[in-house]
Amino acid sequence: MLLHTCSSRELSHENLQTSIRSCVFSFPSKLQTHHSSLKTGEFLEFNSFCNYQSLVKRRDPSSSSKSPSFNNDLFHDEIVKSNDPKQKSRVLVGFKLRCHSKTVVSPAKTTISGKKRRYGGVLPTIFRSLESGDDIEKTLNLHNGKLSPKEQTVILKEQRSWERVVRVFEWMKSQEDYLPNVIHYNVVLRALGRAQKWDELRLCWIEMAKKGIIPTNNTYGMLIDVYGKSGLVKEALLWIKHMKLRGIFPDEVTMSTAVRVLKDAEEYDRADRFYKHWCAGKIELDELDLDSIADNDSISLKHFLSTELFRTGGRSPPGKLIASSDIDCSTRKPQLTATYNTLIDLYGKAGRLKDAADVFSEMLNSGVDIDTITFNTMIFICGSHGHLSEAEELLRKMEEKAISPDTKTYNIFLSLYSHVGNTEAAIECYQKIRRVGLFPDVVTHRAVLLMLCERNMVEEVEAVLEEMQESGVLIDEHSLPVLIKMYVNEGLIDRAKTIFEKAQNDGEISSWICAAVMDAYADKGLWAEAEAVFCRKRDLVGQRKDVAEYNVMMKAYGKGKLFDKAFLLFKDMKHHGTWPDECTYNSLIQMLAGGDLVDQARELLTEMQEVGYKPPCQTFSAVIASYVRTRRLTEAVDVYQELERMGVKANEVVYGCLINGFVEAGTVDEAFHYFRIMEENGIQANQVVLTSMIKAYGKLGSLEGAKLLYEKMKNLQGGPDIVASNSMLNLYSDLGMVSEAKSIFDTLKEKGWADGVTYATMIYLYKNMGMLDEAIGVAEEMEQFGLLRDCISFNKVMACYATKGQLVECGRLLHKLLCQKLLPDVGTFKVLFIVLKKGGVPSEAVAQLESCYQQGKPFARQAVITCVFSIVGLHALAHESCEVFLKAKSGLHSFAYNVAIYAYGTSGEIDKALSVFMQMQDEGLGPDMVTYINLVRCYGEARMLEGVKRIYSQLKYGEIEPNESLFKAVIDAYKNANRHELADLVTQEMRFAFDKQQYSDSELEDESDDC
Repeated sequence: MLLHTCSSRELSHENLQTSIRSCVFSFPSKLQTHHSSLKTGEFLEFNSFCNYQSLVKRRDPSSSSKSPSFNNDLFHDEIVKSNDPKQKSRVLVGFKLRCHSKTVVSPAKTTISGKKRRYGGVLPTIFRSLESGDDIEKTLNLHNGKLSPKEQTVILKEQRSWERVVRVFEWMKSQEDYLPNVIHYNVVLRALGRAQKWDELRLCWIEMAKKGIIPTNNTYGMLIDVYGKSGLVKEALLWIKHMKLRGIFPDEVTMSTAVRVLKDAEEYDRADRFYKHWCAGKIELDELDLDSIADNDSISLKHFLSTELFRTGGRSPPGKLIASSDIDCSTRKPQLTATYNTLIDLYGKAGRLKDAADVFSEMLNSGVDIDTITFNTMIFICGSHGHLSEAEELLRKMEEKAISPDTKTYNIFLSLYSHVGNTEAAIECYQKIRRVGLFPDVVTHRAVLLMLCERNMVEEVEAVLEEMQESGVLIDEHSLPVLIKMYVNEGLIDRAKTIFEKAQNDGEISSWICAAVMDAYADKGLWAEAEAVFCRKRDLVGQRKDVAEYNVMMKAYGKGKLFDKAFLLFKDMKHHGTWPDECTYNSLIQMLAGGDLVDQARELLTEMQEVGYKPPCQTFSAVIASYVRTRRLTEAVDVYQELERMGVKANEVVYGCLINGFVEAGTVDEAFHYFRIMEENGIQANQVVLTSMIKAYGKLGSLEGAKLLYEKMKNLQGGPDIVASNSMLNLYSDLGMVSEAKSIFDTLKEKGWADGVTYATMIYLYKNMGMLDEAIGVAEEMEQFGLLRDCISFNKVMACYATKGQLVECGRLLHKLLCQKLLPDVGTFKVLFIVLKKGGVPSEAVAQLESCYQQGKPFARQAVITCVFSIVGLHALAHESCEVFLKAKSGLHSFAYNVAIYAYGTSGEIDKALSVFMQMQDEGLGPDMVTYINLVRCYGEARMLEGVKRIYSQLKYGEIEPNESLFKAVIDAYKNANRHELADLVTQEMRFAFDKQQYSDSELEDESDDC
């Protein structure tokens, strides 16, 4: 989709959010669960922990799980930092943990990471001097010749950066009495490796070899560790090969480090084989299959082997080199707690729970101390595989054995409870951390905020943030996106902005995090807020925006339909040194195509190929669909042919677009052509394609072909959907097949699938078949179910009522349509003119309104609606509608005044009607025939006979052209005034006038014939 880590196939807005989330919220240690053949009950060997009553030959309590020559933090990864909810195993149902109180477990000594050791003697003074100034050499010269080798080692190890380590080491080497030793070189190599200064490390290694310093197991273990943690797995393992060539067999710490590197690289089987070979006293590198391990572009295997790293480095004299198989053929077992912890974690991540239990059992039987890390690992394995009760039992036993849980322990339970939805227990874990004298770490806060934010628990989140602020703890940047998203979802935009600004003031926020924050805004269409994050002030001058930020900003513009801004941003990014990636092109093309800016989308599609990217099928289909929607089928076919030339396999979406486009255009033969191509390519037609083909058969009038496809759809999973059923229903309706249509209609109602189209089609069918009662019954049912949601539905129902003569219902539905903010369309006005004619509105008035509506004159649509409300007796609505155009005053045409006079006169407000007539005259508009008819009606209603006589006089003496509707209006006016003799007189005059006109017309016809 939009971020540069996603593949070209991941192009939806939802995948963008997932891609960002996977980057931002993934914890350092992911549990990778593989399918296991383990059956129920196979993990019962874990009960050895419970049934073991005493441990023989306990190790000396003073012994430690750390190697005396190699600090454990070099090879021990943090066991559990998060809970991955996807790693739940479905095996081991029935796994139970039974622990007896007599089990003896010696608590291992633990240290708090980050605490500096306390030293005596002159060292504190030296450290203070070194920290207060940059002149390292001057400070150390004050103690020239006074430092023991051990004190030199301590000073070297305590430096905060690799540069300072190198400077201290250079000073040491410059002293006359300095004797090079492997411990100092190990410290320097480790500092350079951690800083990923590979060139400097290579030079140090060469220097070490030149001075005859022989690397030890500690050296190799340290190198394996730093290379592995830098992601250079292949290079890390090649140090094992180097050891083998030098005749050095890995000790337990080195072996454990190599296993951890393979574990972290998810090479679980290879890690297991390496460990078992080591136990057998051999190292089989060939079986590690190093070439299959993913390479890292920073240092290739070829480059690694070509350097002096393997050609130098303390090569032993030739006579001392021996084959690895002769080094140590004795069977060996681990002795360190850390090794067992690594193995348990390995098997847990591999999903091999029985093996994890076996290692734990072996650990107990061997008398190896169990420490907090051991319990943490086992707790996580149990909990993440669905055995939460066993994890809780382990915690209880852990406390019974006086092994204190640490913050990571509670983090694990917090994550596990959150995963199963037990928010209360998760919050209890969070609160307990402080109650037991521990402190929440960054993982704790990240996990608890994620849990609370996902549940939109704003008050609880605020409480956590307040507690963090009181403790001086900053918000971890990885928590920012979930916090922002929660506040945005709750409409607390200002609070979201405040949180982001505070985090920005606390330090530079990484580009990935900012992209995720922008995405939270983009999903809600808040492009301006996303733009503010995008345009934020950066700490480093000239710092470029990452391509991910551009991608998300384009998405935000797309959500806001600001396609021009998205396109300009794309053009602008290159000028700022950021080049679009594959996701940029794919998402922008699909965005523009979705907005029917298909020409720009096509331009980008060509550019994408020119820069070397191969568009996926989804991108091609988006462009094709846009061409189809805009009825540019020729260009759609061109893009399809381009897709074929590129070797991209078209899917059912592409064919569905083309087929439906040709069906809607009436070119059915082309639709059948692409349908055949699709079948020849082995692509199964989905419901969309089959529905389009049913439409195609309908256009051909081929009932049998449509029925065959419809029956075929019944065999698909879920059967025919509502669209297919409506298409078939429409075909039956066109053919007048009532019983078949009713069968589908009843089936859809039973399933609860019937929609507005379904009901409208049945109304159309019944109406055309003259079954008006049935049509009205369906119309009433349609309205009852709330399916009148568009103009088409309203038009169908109103037409049915109009045909039946129920005009009041038409007026009521018209009002309902307007209340739903729907704009009446051509079909609506077609029905309204029928209502006017059936309602007794003079034909001259209807003709005048129709003409003005067709010409698009101002307020013509409003005038028609006003007239309909008047004719059906909804006078209040008619008056309200009148006010809309009467407020305009100037610029009104005669028809508008005529409608207003009619509306007020019909409702009995004669004074208001006559006032409108005077306003009409003031605007310089003379009365037309419709005006006279409406005035006569008003005069008649008010018994104002003088006004009727005046207009009749004009009609009688030819000042007004004879008009039947006007004569009838005069007659009705006299009758309303109980002047029947005058009504009879006008009736005779009307007959005479039209007989005379008919006679004159006949004479004209005779003269025409004579000529």
